[in-house]
Amino acid sequence: MAAKASLLLLLLSLSLAISLAKPDGRRFSRTLRPQKLGKEKLSHFRIYFHDIVSGRNPTAVRVAQAATTNVSRTAFGMVTMMDNPLTVGPRLSSKLVGRAQGIYASASQTELSFLMVLNFAFTEGRNNVFSGVREMPVVGGSGLFRFARGYARATTHEVNFNTGDAVVKYNVYVFHY
Repeated sequence: MAAKASLLLLLLSLSLAISLAKPDGRRFSRTLRPQKLGKEKLSHFRIYFHDIVSGRNPTAVRVAQAATTNVSRTAFGMVTMMDNPLTVGPRLSSKLVGRAQGIYASASQTELSFLMVLNFAFTEGRNNVFSGVREMPVVGGSGLFRFARGYARATTHEVNFNTGDAVVKYNVYVFHY
């Protein structure tokens, strides 16, 4: 039986699970020396997320709700899609550095608490399907790839715009235990 493992690629706007198996015996992975990547760094970003739900041009809109959402103290069951500005300062007029794109949902019946899945789409490094190469983070895994972290680079191999079918090549680089 071929060994199987799963990686969780949390695209923050899209979760993608890839099952890595060797059904035909071909190698699909190799171990790289971390020294090739250089010294690991810690970076700090301070940005402001503008969640605009009011006015004529909201950046976050409710897309689903439960039958009881409107009578819940916590809006339990509400699901909101967002494309929120990210700026360097607290005013919307400060320099725009990207967008927070994804969804959030009210996930508690007893307190205002959100489940959030989002992508901080800075000016570069997002999964724009018309870009030649897209880079996405790997933020977790299971099995052989437990505690995985790294990145994936995606390139479109072919796409049929009439049917929407596509073949996308992923090169995934992860640290794991």
